[in-house]
Amino acid sequence: MNTLNQTKVLELLNRILELELAGVVRYTHYSFMVFGYHRIPIVSWMRAQAEESLAHAREAGELITHLGGHPSLGIGPLLETHKHDIGDILRESLEHERETLKVYKELLAEVAGKSVLLEEYARRLIASEELHQGEVDKMLRKPGDIKTYGGSHE
Repeated sequence: MNTLNQTKVLELLNRILELELAGVVRYTHYSFMVFGYHRIPIVSWMRAQAEESLAHAREAGELITHLGGHPSLGIGPLLETHKHDIGDILRESLEHERETLKVYKELLAEVAGKSVLLEEYARRLIASEELHQGEVDKMLRKPGDIKTYGGSHE
């Protein structure tokens, strides 16, 4: 019977927690830096993404304590290019989302066949992250451009 490597799972969940908390900070910061005619809908979208990242962080933290672990007080990388064109912001966001998706996929590989709870959690969040990347990809395309921006569905 396959047994859960609790140490590895807790490490991955803590990385997810840190990355999602970084997403809260990142999207909140980005929302302050949007200027121009389309500011209001873009800011609203970014603040909704910050709220979603916070919900994901809460869920990871709850799973950590469910497994008897201690949630990290750390936060993921917050590197910024200091370019505030909306395209630059979206490309930065896409890179952060790709990194987060990798960790969710690592978690799924680790728990597959060992924990229905964790497997379903990982699958649901992978689907959510893939949808989000698709939306960012669409936002990076020029109007009328059907072809994907590049590699968001890897």
